[in-house]
Amino acid sequence: MIEIRMLGRGGQGAYVSAEMLAAAFVRAGKYATAFPMFGGERRGAPVNVFVRFDDKPIRLRSQIYYPDCCIVTDPVLARTPDALKGLKPGGLVVMNLPKTPETKPHENTGVMAVVDATGIALQETGRPITNTVMLGALIHATGWVELESICEAFKGYFSDRVLDSNIRCARRGKEESQVIRFSAEDK
Repeated sequence: MIEIRMLGRGGQGAYVSAEMLAAAFVRAGKYATAFPMFGGERRGAPVNVFVRFDDKPIRLRSQIYYPDCCIVTDPVLARTPDALKGLKPGGLVVMNLPKTPETKPHENTGVMAVVDATGIALQETGRPITNTVMLGALIHATGWVELESICEAFKGYFSDRVLDSNIRCARRGKEESQVIRFSAEDK
C-alpha cells in the first residue's frame, strides 16, 4: 500500500485534489481512499489530507503518520517543522516552490519534485489554487497513474471552462516540475 499525505490550506483545493487522485487510481484499476483531517478551521488554515492506494481493498481508515509521499501545496507551509514529519526512508516529496532548494528537504527524502505551482496556477486560472498543478508534478515524479486518468477524474469536479484550465495546469505541472533523485549519502 502507498500512503500519501498532502499539506495545504483550507479553501485551496487539497481535499478535492485528494479525491481526484483517488478517482484516477480507481480508473487505473487500483483501490483507493481519500479523506481529510480538519475541524472548524477557517479558509486559509493548514489542513492535512490523506490518500492511500493499493492493488487490494483498503480497510485502514486512520490518518497517515508515516507517509511514503508528502505533497506540500503551499510554499510557506513547506518551511514548517511538521510538513514532512514521519516521511519514510527513501520517500517522495512534492513541493510548490518558486525554485529548487539546494539541500534535501528531509533526511529521508529519496526523490523530490519541485514546481512553481502558484505561478502556473495564476497564469492558467488567475487564482492561486495549486492542486491540479501539484498532481501533474506527482505524476512526473512517480508514474503511479497516467496524466489522462487524472484529467478524466477532473471531469467529475469541473465545468468545461474550468476543466480546460485545470487540465493545462496538470500538464504544465508534469512538464515543468524538476525531479531530483537523492542517494543515501546526499545531505
